Amino acid sequence: MPEEDLVELKFRLYDGSDIGPIRYSSASTISMLKERIVSDWPKDKKIAPKVANDVKLISAGKILENSKTVGQCKNPFGELPGGLITMHVVVQPSLGKAKTEKKLDDSPRKSSCFCTIL
Repeated sequence: MPEEDLVELKFRLYDGSDIGPIRYSSASTISMLKERIVSDWPKDKKIAPKVANDVKLISAGKILENSKTVGQCKNPFGELPGGLITMHVVVQPSLGKAKTEKKLDDSPRKSSCFCTIL
């Protein structure tokens, strides 16, 4: 693979620690990066993603879309020779699971509120 097709990335976690730096092809998708992050996630962290969809990647202030490639997401500063790009990682559990858990918690509770007009 030609050297110019590689992009060096590191991923900054919520506590300031990093995964990487690792070299990726410009053709790698954001979805592929997320899968790698999940597999390389440090085991000693209290908060950890279970699946790639639990991970949000932020670069240059923008949340990156899964279908985009690394080459499409590079900001102008990534063009510097030997430039290392830092992407921030946010762990956010999927909404479907959170809604299911909430429904289970709310189901035994019944509202006992009523109004009487005199």
